[in-house]
Parts: sequence; C-alpha cells; structure tokens
Amino acid sequence: MVITNQLTCSRCSELQQSNLSLQAENDQLRAALEDLKEQLAETKKDSSTSHKPPSSDLVKPPRTPTTGKPGAQPGHPGHFRNPYLLEELTDSFDYRHCQCPDCGGELDTLPESVRIIQQVDVREIQPSIEEHRSYASWCPHCEKKFIQAIPDAIASHGLLGPHLRTLIAYLKAVCHASFSTIRKYFRDILQIKISRGYLVKVIAQISATLAGPYEELLLTLAQEPFLNVDETSHPHQKDRWWTWCFHAELYTLYRIDPTRSADVLIAVLGKEFKGVLGCDQFSAYHRYLGTVDIRVQWCLAHLIREVKFLTTLPTQAARAYGERFREALRNLFAVIHQREYLSEREFQKRLTTAKEHILTVSKEAVPDNKHCHNLAERMRKHGEGYFTFITTPGVAPTNNAAEQAIRFVVIDRYITQGTRSVWGARWSERIWTVVATCAQQGKSVYRFLHACIVSHAEKTAKPSLVPPQDSRQK
Repeated sequence: MVITNQLTCSRCSELQQSNLSLQAENDQLRAALEDLKEQLAETKKDSSTSHKPPSSDLVKPPRTPTTGKPGAQPGHPGHFRNPYLLEELTDSFDYRHCQCPDCGGELDTLPESVRIIQQVDVREIQPSIEEHRSYASWCPHCEKKFIQAIPDAIASHGLLGPHLRTLIAYLKAVCHASFSTIRKYFRDILQIKISRGYLVKVIAQISATLAGPYEELLLTLAQEPFLNVDETSHPHQKDRWWTWCFHAELYTLYRIDPTRSADVLIAVLGKEFKGVLGCDQFSAYHRYLGTVDIRVQWCLAHLIREVKFLTTLPTQAARAYGERFREALRNLFAVIHQREYLSEREFQKRLTTAKEHILTVSKEAVPDNKHCHNLAERMRKHGEGYFTFITTPGVAPTNNAAEQAIRFVVIDRYITQGTRSVWGARWSERIWTVVATCAQQGKSVYRFLHACIVSHAEKTAKPSLVPPQDSRQK
C-alpha cells in the first residue's frame, strides 16, 4: 500500500509538472498568436488607417453598388455656359426661306422663333515664318565697316519665337507630354519639324527664365505666418530623391533634394521662420522643431487614421481604447461643423472643451499594447500641437492642403519617370511652382510663361509670383 501511495504521488507530481509545462507553452502560443494578429493587422494598413498615400492601396474593397442613374442627380444645380456676345463673334450666318415652300408667296420673318447655334472651331494653323537679316555697311569717309545688329529680343529666341516656346513649356508641364509627343505635335499639327535635342535645349532656356520668380518666392517663405509642408519620393537617375512641397495661402513652392532630412527645412526656411508649421509626425519635422523655436500644427487627419487603426487590432482592450479616442475626435469635428451657428466666444469654448477631452481620453486606461502606448506617449509629449488651430486664426487643423498640392507632382512623376540631371530637377521644381501658384492666384499659366520668356529676351523685369500684401488674409 505504501509503495502504491508513493507511485501515486510520484505520478501526480509528474502530471502537475506536465500541466505546468503545457500551460507555459499555451501562454507562449497565445502570446505568439496575439503578436501574429497584430502583425497581420499592420499588413492590412491602407491610406485610411495609416500615413500611406492612396496610391499604395493596391487592393481596394469593391464599391457599393448604386441604384441611381449616371449623370446629374436630382436636386443638383445645373451648370450652363453663357452664350458669346455679338461683339465676340467673328462671323454670323442667317438661314431663312426667301419664299413660301408651298405657294411661293412672300414670307414675314418671326424673330421670336429664331433658333441659334453658336459653333467654335479652329482654322488650319499657319505658322508665321519670319526672316531677320543683319546687313554690314561701309563708310568710305571713316573707312570703317558697321554691322546693324539684330535686336536681342529676336536673336535670343533663335528658331522658335516666344509663343512657340511658351507652347512647348505648357505641353511639357501642364499636359505632362514627353519630348517625343511634343515633336509629333509640332510635326503633325503645326507642320514644323524639330528635333528632341532642340526641345531639350528650349526647356533648359525656359527653366533659366523661371529662376528669378522662383528664387523670389523662396525668399518669401520664411515670412509666411502659416505653411503646410509635405514630401514625396522622386526618382532621379537610379537614386531616390525627395520632392518637398511648401504650401502657403496664395502660392506653393516645390524643392527637389537628395535628402529627406531636416537640413532641407533649415536651408529653405532658415532659423528665422516664426510662423506655424503644418505637417505630419515625420522625424525631420521634430528635428527642425528642436533647432528652431516655432509653433506646429500636427495633422489631425493623420491622427484620425492612426486611431482608426487601433480599432482594427485583435485585442478587445486596444479596440475599446481606439473607439473611445475616435469618439472624442468625432466630438471635436462636430463642434467645427457647427461654426456658423455659434458665436466666436462659444465656438472657442466648445473647441477647448473638446480638446481637453481628447487629451484626457488619450492618457486614461491605456491598454498593454505597443501601438496604444506609442500613441498615448506621443499625445503626452506633443498633444497640444494638434490643436494650435484653436487659438491661431487661419491655421488649418489638417495638412490636406500640402497633400493635395503634391498630387500634381505624383502624376507627373508617374508619367515622366522622374529626372535624369540636376538641371532637369531645377526645371521640374520651378515649373511645378509656377503651375500650382498660378492656379491658386487665378492666373493663366500660359500667359505667365509667355511674359517670363518675353521679359527675359528683352532684358526687362520679370513678372512676379509673390502675392501683394493686401491680398492675403489679415
């Protein structure tokens, strides 16, 4: 019996050890499973739950089928083109019966039943081909030869005049046309044969004419009260460069640089910048803030995406924390949407209350999860920077302005495949700046380019992209 009891105790001890070992193994497997679930959640990040651009969404969910008919929807206001005025017409034609088709009698015209069709067309393009001759003259009295020089405004253009040069720049920049496409357009439409090499030369010359307006804007950046900044990759030969976008109220400046570091911010804005910087949480902006004493408006849209990601995590505690955080952000934007119905004092009071609630929620009951911990720690250190817009008029709560301004660059990057030389990078940043700024200021890109080309040839003052002081928000 004693031996039996000893064997039983020994067996129980073995089972207990085995059970503890299995429990430890089970805990390890559970922890590994939770870790794999989080990794899987990270792989499912898209532009709505992270800082990724929309172009990174390789697989998009199917669209919800709509039952409405295509085209204008009921209640949508119509858009109609105003007819051309009489003084704008280049010609007019009247169609009427001279006699009655039935009896051959005279007819009276009824003005109220006139049907009018206005038709716009382009006649066959005929290039203007000019020949400029410079003659030499001899003075028998002075025994000297004199040569009448061709005006610089003519000689500096060479084969192509200012309008054709402007057209080349417009096709290359605004229409994203390649040099081969431009050459075909000139050959087939304008009946002008031109080589790709000469087109490259023309673009380089036009780039030089834009250097002045570009540098003038560059010097103005540091004086802006508020700037949105963003950056995107830029293929340059076989390297990866970066396109920086500086978006102000009435102009946008692009800069292509080999680095994505804070050195670019220091070089462009300097240490004298005293405005508010709207940006995301990229490390270069943190380093710049450590170098220069300025205020910042962190992008609330990026914060919303990160909080939305927390709601997709596998653990219940992390999802609950994300939902509380997201609900607090919803309350803030609900106040923003009520702006027109509230007095200024009441609006500021509600914004401040919503802000304090967000900061409180971000720090309370933080679950044991690295994503939640990281976000809570950031809110503790930099949370106030998300709400600078509350106390600073004119500051936007998101960085959407810079992100939208950089889409044009992304489209051009996909079509042109980047740049292959330093002068090509300078051309890109200058012409992108012109296109974006003219759109903001309601100017014609074509007319501005033509004015720059003409002023460069005639050695007169170039047009400026710097907006006048009285046109900015007070």
